[in-house]
Amino acid sequence: MALLCAGIWALLLALHVPAGDGQMVQMDSSKSGFVGSQVELRCIFINSNPPVKVSQVTWQKLLNGTKHNVAIANPVLGVSVLPPYKDRVTFKQAAVHHRTPLLEDTTIIFSNLRLDDEAAYICEYTTFPAGNRENMVNLTVYARPMTRMTLTTPTIVAKGQRRKMTVATCVSANGKPPSVIKWDTRLKGEASYQETRNNNGTTTVRSNFMVIPSRETHRQRLTCIVTYQNEKITDSVVLNVQYEPEVKIEGFDGNWYLNRQNVQLTCRADANPPVTIYQWKLLNGSLPSKVEIKNNTLFFKGPVTYELAGTYVCDATNGIGTRTGSVDVNITDYPNLPDGDVPQEPHSAVPAIGGAVGGVVLLGVAAILLFVFLRRRQRTFKGDYSTKKHVFGNGYSKAGGLPNHPPMPKNLQYTEDSDDEKKPAQIGTTGGFEASERNFDAESEDLKRPYFTVDEGESREYDERTLAFQYDPEPEIADDMISQTDGSVISKKEWYV
Repeated sequence: MALLCAGIWALLLALHVPAGDGQMVQMDSSKSGFVGSQVELRCIFINSNPPVKVSQVTWQKLLNGTKHNVAIANPVLGVSVLPPYKDRVTFKQAAVHHRTPLLEDTTIIFSNLRLDDEAAYICEYTTFPAGNRENMVNLTVYARPMTRMTLTTPTIVAKGQRRKMTVATCVSANGKPPSVIKWDTRLKGEASYQETRNNNGTTTVRSNFMVIPSRETHRQRLTCIVTYQNEKITDSVVLNVQYEPEVKIEGFDGNWYLNRQNVQLTCRADANPPVTIYQWKLLNGSLPSKVEIKNNTLFFKGPVTYELAGTYVCDATNGIGTRTGSVDVNITDYPNLPDGDVPQEPHSAVPAIGGAVGGVVLLGVAAILLFVFLRRRQRTFKGDYSTKKHVFGNGYSKAGGLPNHPPMPKNLQYTEDSDDEKKPAQIGTTGGFEASERNFDAESEDLKRPYFTVDEGESREYDERTLAFQYDPEPEIADDMISQTDGSVISKKEWYV
């Protein structure tokens, strides 16, 4: 009887004769997981009404077109898991393990995934008398990469080379899918990239970072950023670059002057490893006698003298090499003041006293010359300006204004000049001379003031502060009188004296 039933079952499977409608197998189209993790592969059988009998459920791996059994659930024989899945595949529902005919849910759990677990998996239901029903899920297995960053060498030596070299390497190994590497740094360099496909389906990505080793690259940070799917992995290193000393001399401020105290020069060196030897020398000569050397500093004892001038050189040496720094020192007589003033000689007051005396003498001579010049201008020949006789009207400017001077007579005649002040006489209508003493006392002061003449082209009227002028035809000059260029006349007697 059993043999008969088995034969009928095999015939039905071969012919796929359905015994009813509505049976189906529900599964996810795809699932994924990382190496070493677990994943759940769902398989649910939707029975018909009336239901059909499930005779067996088989999980199979489809690889390169060939099916390989993974696990079997039979209501009579129980559960069987085949190698190499025996320790890694289990049915989710515990009832399946107890030989139950209820096999509607045959979901399996895949643990400790391996890269070679990646494949298509078929869940196949064998029913009676409906035949077989199946569905399929694609399993993808990912591999998280191993990321590391290393220095090419623990110590990078920069010694006079100006070519780029690899200083650090970033590796993302055995990743699936491949990673993407980027660098984050302030260094000016360039990166190279290389991908290697491994036999197990993973990819190793390698990137080298190259720079020119120098003092500027020392202690700079390099960060490698690995992007794997939506995850970012970072790693950093700090460069250790050894280089020759970078030397400079400090202390000379350009204001070393005679008798200045407490001056010194210090040799500063930036080096890795640190400087072990400092050597001082003076070009074209030896160091001054009053100098003390302590470590990297020159201390000049006593006041500054011209002996300190020259070019000072400092040689700094470390384990990588020797470099040199220099400074030109010049000595001035006086300190350089911010406002540009030149101070007085600090050690002698004689030049200052001599300059003061000379200034007083010079002022005295200038005052005498000015007095003589003004005196000569005030006098004409032997007499005073007040001895001149003016035939034209003269105006005298005076602050506050003066009353208008009465019109000058047309004809003036002067008596013999004397050393006393000359008095003008008005010629009357009868031709006789009358002494004109009217207002002489009031006008004598005005006659002694400086005078000026007015050209005919200028206005005859001025403002109220200036005397008005009235020009008359040039009068006849007596035979014993001589006219002057300023409009005045003097006697021949005074001219020839």
